[in-house]
Amino acid sequence: MSLEASVVTTSTARPTSPSRYSRTVGDVAAEAGVAPSAVRFYDQHGLITAQRTSGGQRRFDDDAACLIKVAKLAQRVGLTVREIADLFSTVPRDPKPADWARVAATLVQEAEARTAALRVCLDELSAGNKLCTIDAGANPPTG
Repeated sequence: MSLEASVVTTSTARPTSPSRYSRTVGDVAAEAGVAPSAVRFYDQHGLITAQRTSGGQRRFDDDAACLIKVAKLAQRVGLTVREIADLFSTVPRDPKPADWARVAATLVQEAEARTAALRVCLDELSAGNKLCTIDAGANPPTG
């Protein structure tokens, strides 16, 4: 039986044709620079899409490693996995440069907001006041 005739989708993120799914967990992990468990984690949380072979093995499309790299960048900015999944849900199946520019702009905006909030926190810490008087609820922003 061919792979194309024996796959089922395990995630609803950005569905594609079964014929595009040929990369194993190990392939994607190596290309993305993450552990295989991270690939399964991102699949489980809908950031990448896997299909299963008749033997139950996950297969990913060529975009999976790129999406993981972008997800790792977004996590470094401070987005949660849920926020990243929401962001990815707006990216079309075959994204154009303008689509990636929109994602980048969102990440830049979020990073700038978080940086500003951290600067306020640093200023408060440097002011010499008692730590318990600093309004910890004022930073950092989320989502």
